[in-house]
Amino acid sequence: MIFEFLKQQRRRRLRARPFPKEWLKLIQRHVVFFSKLSASDRAELLGHIQVFLAEKRFEGCGGFAITDEVRVTIAAQACLLLLHRETDYFPGLLTILVYPLTYMVEEKRQVGEHVWEEGTESRLGETGRRMGSLVLAWGAVKHGAADPSDAKNVVLHEFAHQLDFENHAADGVPALATSEEQLAWSEVMRSEFASLRAADESGIPTLLDTYGATNPVEFFAVSVEAFFERPRVLRSYHPKLYAELQNYFRQDPVEYSAEQTYW
Repeated sequence: MIFEFLKQQRRRRLRARPFPKEWLKLIQRHVVFFSKLSASDRAELLGHIQVFLAEKRFEGCGGFAITDEVRVTIAAQACLLLLHRETDYFPGLLTILVYPLTYMVEEKRQVGEHVWEEGTESRLGETGRRMGSLVLAWGAVKHGAADPSDAKNVVLHEFAHQLDFENHAADGVPALATSEEQLAWSEVMRSEFASLRAADESGIPTLLDTYGATNPVEFFAVSVEAFFERPRVLRSYHPKLYAELQNYFRQDPVEYSAEQTYW
């Protein structure tokens, strides 16, 4: 109890600090959505960034050097997911590993009932419930910050997974307050996931990235990308999905979206 009180007190102090002017210039220069937020949302976001950067460790990989630009560009996008909500700042996450560009991983893939193959796969980001870390490719991070309406944002995607883990499972369901919210969420997500899988199998074009048809975990992350980057189209074509995400995130990205209304 004392530990929790002290943690919240420290976080309040961090949020109340004057935001470093050099950090603010970097955000204004590199994170396009920031200027479109309301004044109150910008102030809240900057407070969250202060806490985030005080609590998370950054490490460069493949010879990549971590700079203030890297830290605040990642933090600004991640903290967009925290606006208007009680938050524990991605509690399972300790370290953010950053590669300069796409990185390669060794992977085993099941290609038959008893057949596996080994190979390398290129990735832009990844995280896991028990990893305690999150991996990002800086090139993709920069692209996501510069183009906030292409429905692709590796930071939003990977940090959505961190929100998923807050109910102590990797199941595509974040921590929801009531059983009624959990039931409504499950019904909508099950239906939308089935629709995306059907579209993927039949080759029908979709707003949602068909990578979301892999499993409910990826479906949630892909939906979060679309919610923040293509909110008008998502609300038009998937109103129930949009409503669930709006209820969870307590915000309406249509208010600050830069998207065009076609896809």
